[in-house]
Amino acid sequence: MDPCPFVRLTVGNLALKIPVATKPARTAVHPSSSPCFCKVRLKGFALQTAVVPYILPDNQFPDGQVQSLAASFHLSKSDLEKLAAKSLFGGKLHMKISIYTGRRGTSCGVDSGRLLGKVYVPLDLTGAETRAIVFHSGWTTVGKDYKNSAAQFHMNVKAEPDPRFVFQFDGEPECSPQVFQIQGNIRQPVFTCKFSFRSSADRNQRSRPMAMEQSGSRGWLSSFGSERERPGKERKGWSITVHDLSGSPVAAASMVTPFVASPGSDRVSRSNPGSWLILRPGDGTWKPWGRLEAWRERGSADGLGYRFELIPDSAASGIVLSESTLSCSKGGRFMIDLASSANGSRTPKSSASPGCSPRGSGDYGKGTWPYYYRGFVMSASVEGEGAGRGKSGKPTSVEVSAQHVSCTEDAAAFVALSAAIDLSMDACKLFSQKLRKELCPSQDLLS
Repeated sequence: MDPCPFVRLTVGNLALKIPVATKPARTAVHPSSSPCFCKVRLKGFALQTAVVPYILPDNQFPDGQVQSLAASFHLSKSDLEKLAAKSLFGGKLHMKISIYTGRRGTSCGVDSGRLLGKVYVPLDLTGAETRAIVFHSGWTTVGKDYKNSAAQFHMNVKAEPDPRFVFQFDGEPECSPQVFQIQGNIRQPVFTCKFSFRSSADRNQRSRPMAMEQSGSRGWLSSFGSERERPGKERKGWSITVHDLSGSPVAAASMVTPFVASPGSDRVSRSNPGSWLILRPGDGTWKPWGRLEAWRERGSADGLGYRFELIPDSAASGIVLSESTLSCSKGGRFMIDLASSANGSRTPKSSASPGCSPRGSGDYGKGTWPYYYRGFVMSASVEGEGAGRGKSGKPTSVEVSAQHVSCTEDAAAFVALSAAIDLSMDACKLFSQKLRKELCPSQDLLS
């Protein structure tokens, strides 16, 4: 099947120049001594906030310098249709960018930053599914607080086609669901998942769900995982294998470090996270592709912290592709989006490509797999505890950029990663709360 049409709307290359007034207003806060930021709003989407770099009035914007994105909006075909309908009946569609001087945050419920001005960028997304459109690139005047001159704000706003494969779990990962590919109103089965437990006797070797496993490849647990033996508060031995429709295993996620409550508490701490290996088949055995760590954050946020790193064959250490936090109560979306990544990770731009089985969608694979990542890579929905995990029936959905899928194993690896992050929400559940029965071996009920 073909990928689904998506459009990526981005705001980047931000900069601000404010002339130094001879007698600035008392309320003015000059960004030379205080940071600037902006709020980006597109109707129907969550507000996004980004830092705005300040440059001296006499300087030109460094066009050759690599700039991280300030905000990005991912628009499906239905999103585009809704925005078109809104612009038809509610005036022209536009993006609003509000620029502030001063620090971000609130004090007594009031924004602490001082509003400098607002910029409205008209948007016409017609045809954006097939061609790139630049809506604004360069400087624009903003604000009227400075005598005889105004501040200058630099931005780049554009839309680009970003086709994606969309997958959906037909149930919770621990219930060994089918996985469907979604194309409009069509749901086509493409994978099946098998959830299992490793027994205590199998601690020092990998779970054995794949027929292709050989004795020489049993050391991944001891190499990447912790051999912690702590009685009581731990969750361990979970594994999920992804099979294609012929029954061949094409990816797996294996819990290699148990999720253990930190001493004197009932939560998995950041200093001692649990972890998964995401595995791909190769040369008749499993090979590690990525590593996912997860923990439970403390404080009022009470979120699920995670870090995902790629494991290149030739690298001494992994390359972090995503690190963030999801709300434990509300859930959210796990995402790998390097163009807007805050951690500044960089991946090698070329490397040898391992063997992949051919498939009809191979024409969409671009660059070298799996080391060449740029822009949006993938996202997956994660249900929170407050939504009644396992009861609401909301299936996990996964979106993968078409440029990163050139074979069945490519897509399956992201599906396995999505299952692992979803299961991590359960693995990091407070140990004072019980897990669902599907997650507890009958001989060793976990609390």
